[in-house]
Amino acid sequence: MTLVVFDMDGTLLNAESAITPYTAETLALMREAAIPYTVATGRTLQAALGPIKDHCFTLPHILKNGAVIWCPKLEDYSHSHLLTQQEVWHVIASMTMQEITPFVFTLEENNRHAVYHGPLKSEAENRLAQLFEDERHLPLEPLKAMPDTAHVINVSSMGPAEAVQAVIHSIEDEPALVAYTGTAIQKKNLCWVDIHHSHGSKGNGIEALRTDLGMEHVIAFGDGDNDLSMFAVATESYATANADDAVKAAATEVIGHHDEDGVARFLRKRFDLPR
Repeated sequence: MTLVVFDMDGTLLNAESAITPYTAETLALMREAAIPYTVATGRTLQAALGPIKDHCFTLPHILKNGAVIWCPKLEDYSHSHLLTQQEVWHVIASMTMQEITPFVFTLEENNRHAVYHGPLKSEAENRLAQLFEDERHLPLEPLKAMPDTAHVINVSSMGPAEAVQAVIHSIEDEPALVAYTGTAIQKKNLCWVDIHHSHGSKGNGIEALRTDLGMEHVIAFGDGDNDLSMFAVATESYATANADDAVKAAATEVIGHHDEDGVARFLRKRFDLPR
């Protein structure tokens, strides 16, 4: 049995963070052909469910880059790799020293997700906070309001490339941490960074699902550096035309652009679905 795993942003979703009618039809054809599929994304549960809720994603979802796995049938998390309090405060202190704002993503009682943040210092940080609250549907609260009982999934930030690299360098002595980074606003030299538990990768998430579901083969689709770990464990891996160069180099093949139904068009050809 082969499991198909999609990254969401820049891969399965278009520029409007939506599944197009053509891609929706392709997913329906996959269900008719009994081809199982799921997502592996950096999004939280609430943010992931918005675009996919009407498209029968019934298998476990790999969320927050593999830090947690959500099981829809159980309505609970089946796996989690969370940060210790010491690790969290190390990251927050490093970001604060570089004068960039930490955004702390938590998992709380009754599977509640929230984001806690320090003082917002720029227009870009304010826009990022607005994105989390409005598009990703996450409660946004000041860092001082974070309860002691909150479990931390990851810490994110955005700032000048030099500041982001300094933060990444400062956590290199923490073996349980891994940082993902990329360009946020190129013309302003701004980068984003997500810091997770090192075991919470998309690749480890896929290996957990492969075992739990009894899958022999995995076909993975992605576009960013957080997809490289799942490319490494997949039987076949495909990068969209808009993907980072390193992702294209690691892929079995480069396919169409995410804004042109590249994944769906490839799937129809790969599985000989009606076109």
